[in-house]
Amino acid sequence: MKADGGIGRRVLLAAAAAFPFGAPVGAKAAMRAATLDWAILETLLALGHPPVAATELVQFREIAVEPPVPEGVADLGLRGLPNLETLLLARPDVIFNSNFYVALEARLTTIAPVEGFTLYRPGVAPYEAALAMTRRIAARLGIAAAAETLIGGVEADFARARQRLGPMDRPVLPINLGDARHFRAFGFDSMIGEALRHIGIENAWTLPTSYSAAAPLGLETLARHGEAWIAIIGPVPPDAADVLRRSALWRALPAVGAGRVMWLDPVNPFGALPSTQRFARLLADALVASRGDARG
Repeated sequence: MKADGGIGRRVLLAAAAAFPFGAPVGAKAAMRAATLDWAILETLLALGHPPVAATELVQFREIAVEPPVPEGVADLGLRGLPNLETLLLARPDVIFNSNFYVALEARLTTIAPVEGFTLYRPGVAPYEAALAMTRRIAARLGIAAAAETLIGGVEADFARARQRLGPMDRPVLPINLGDARHFRAFGFDSMIGEALRHIGIENAWTLPTSYSAAAPLGLETLARHGEAWIAIIGPVPPDAADVLRRSALWRALPAVGAGRVMWLDPVNPFGALPSTQRFARLLADALVASRGDARG
């Protein structure tokens, strides 16, 4: 890479040498897509069209978890500082980008055409934008039917969750733990909030957010939501759960005393339809299990 952030002649020659041949005569090669954004990455995977390159794949496998990432996907490194030489060598035909990484767009366009999306805006529910993005990506790749299959599966899962849960008499407060003393809560303008809406559950967090989540708040704020279930979305910081269980403040919270705390597996909180589907499923499973424990 050149010092100015462009792609140097040496790298261009290396890319040409690494991939000297095109598709066989008469064959129609699948469009090669790449992305820096995890919401787009999970969408490509769920559409059955894995990208040739994406970012922070080790962390994605730990936090987003699903859909699984095939081993052949090149890891570009950090989302905000991707390895452009690796991206060039992956030979994408199109790079799908989000508003989070728009500052990199000028450099990305030296490698392949860029198509941008905006899912998250403060105060705007993102579900319709996720539907539109899914359909646009699939159309660009020539697999429009795959988008309708994915959307139909997500909405069928929502319907099953609503049927399993029935009427809910309490809201749910969805949070991430920053540490044993701080959390962030997800509002209606998050995919977490959208999942709650689609499975018929009231979101206990009604205050403003910044890009879908409230800024880190002190644990004592949870006392204001004593009527709610608390859904703690993983990953949980190391030792935080043990520290909480020894905390007098934590034990004094109404939801904790009443057994209305659910510890969920990791979910990508800034994902697209697959993460929304995953959160809805994990939450419904936890609520059904908690109700069973209460009856037992």
